[in-house]
Amino acid sequence: MTTLAVSTVVASGRFELVNVRQHLLLMAKWRVLWVVLVFALIAFAALVRIAILGLFADAPRNTDVFAALVPQRADIVDRNGVPLARAFPAYSLWYNPAALDGDGPPLVRSPRAVAEALARIFPDMDVAETEARLASGKPGYLRRRILPEDANKVHELGEPALEFPRETERFYPQGSMAAHVLGYVSADGHGHVGMEEVFDKRLTDPAQRGMPAALSIDTRVQGALEDELLKGMADSAAKGAAGIVLDVDTGEVLALASLPSFNPNLIDRAGEANIFNRVTNQVYELGSTFKPITVAAAIDAGTVTNLARRYPANRPIEIGGFRIRDSHDLGASLNVPESLVQSSNIVTALIADELGAARLNATMRALGMNERPYIELPARGFPLWPKGDWSRITTMTVSYGHGIAVTPLHLASAYAALVNGGVWRPATLQKVQPGVEVPGRRVFKASTSARMRQLLRMIVDVGTGKKANAAGYRVGGKTGSAEKPGVGGYQRSNLVATFAAAFPMDHPRYVVIAMLDEPQGTVATSGQRTAAWNAAPVVGRVVPRIGPLLGIMPDDSRDVDITDVAPLVANGDGE
Repeated sequence: MTTLAVSTVVASGRFELVNVRQHLLLMAKWRVLWVVLVFALIAFAALVRIAILGLFADAPRNTDVFAALVPQRADIVDRNGVPLARAFPAYSLWYNPAALDGDGPPLVRSPRAVAEALARIFPDMDVAETEARLASGKPGYLRRRILPEDANKVHELGEPALEFPRETERFYPQGSMAAHVLGYVSADGHGHVGMEEVFDKRLTDPAQRGMPAALSIDTRVQGALEDELLKGMADSAAKGAAGIVLDVDTGEVLALASLPSFNPNLIDRAGEANIFNRVTNQVYELGSTFKPITVAAAIDAGTVTNLARRYPANRPIEIGGFRIRDSHDLGASLNVPESLVQSSNIVTALIADELGAARLNATMRALGMNERPYIELPARGFPLWPKGDWSRITTMTVSYGHGIAVTPLHLASAYAALVNGGVWRPATLQKVQPGVEVPGRRVFKASTSARMRQLLRMIVDVGTGKKANAAGYRVGGKTGSAEKPGVGGYQRSNLVATFAAAFPMDHPRYVVIAMLDEPQGTVATSGQRTAAWNAAPVVGRVVPRIGPLLGIMPDDSRDVDITDVAPLVANGDGE
């Protein structure tokens, strides 16, 4: 009896313990449900609040969240995604004479005192000019893009007419690099001069502002080209320079430089004078860089079949009252390879005379030499093209780059066709997707292009382009030193020195053009003004800097096979 009672008590205790546990679990579930319900109510209230703010806020209506978050103007980036132009919010300094009520003066202090106070905040501000603008009583910007701390200093002046609205500004993080490619954005919010103008609608389109516009430019290559051109200008005391790096298979421009440049972040008076683009808008007589084009046309046409054939070179050509001569005596006779290696005007003119005006004219047209250069930039110069039917003297002078003026970009595209197998393609500043074949037109036979690769390589190996030779990169190219035309004829004291090159010549990938405007004979150039002494060394320094960046490593074990033409050439130093 005692055992049964004890068992009953124990069972009863267990039952009560189970009930307690079930009660606690039930309470816990209710608490969780209450917490979830409270959070749901809070979230619902927040959504209602957001909806109310969206309906009644002062922000512009019909603007979705995406459009509100993306910049007012899309970024521009290089081929690797490096930013070249960006939009960001910034303060400006605005003069608002109507800020003060009444008929009194718009400024608390005199215009002179306010101008001096502003000059203490912005040391580069012209006091007299600022005073005149304040005294005029006309509203307008006193300064674009000021720092927040400077805006606070202006506020402390206590002049209500000086306002600093927050606006979207265009910023170029690379400074003046590639300025002629990019252009700039003016106060009206529109792009000018470069790709900012070309892409203006696309960059401001709400549907596309979230995606940056990619250019073909490579900032690393651009920086190297600009750096070496600046050095070339300094070494030769030249007044300007131009350069381009072009992909021979796609026409993509990896670098384009016109010097002196300008800073698109701040267009001042000095910058305005340098906005003109020497690569795409200025035309020049580019001299002997045209000689390989003439030889290629003659090989293609079949008027040159034997490279060993010799042409008289010791007598100037008298024709139509003109005299075609060489810079110095190059010997009694020269064959075709020697005429290129030593840069003979006389022999090139004789080759062109046999080729004939019609065929040389057709080749130049096929290379686009008679029309504006093909590129997206709005500033594109029209060539000085000989009109009508070409006479014998015109044909002869055009053959060595005189009597015709084109842009350096024309020359770059022509050399790409000369070495890439004979196909001309338009240049572009837009990135071409890998694997996409860019259409072009055939100008030279593939066999002619192969022969020209040999000849251009020899010019650098043993001829006038020796200073462009970069060990392991198999550079080929041609010098050109042309006198500038002026009143009464050509000006012997003013030259345009150009070196047109491609590398590596056993499998050409890139054309490199370096041009110096009015170089002088200096100690750095051994007193010489011609391209062999100033433009060629620029290319010789650029190629080893950009080669590894573009996946081309130096390799001394490879080169163009020139065994069949090398015996024809005697060493010579022309222009």
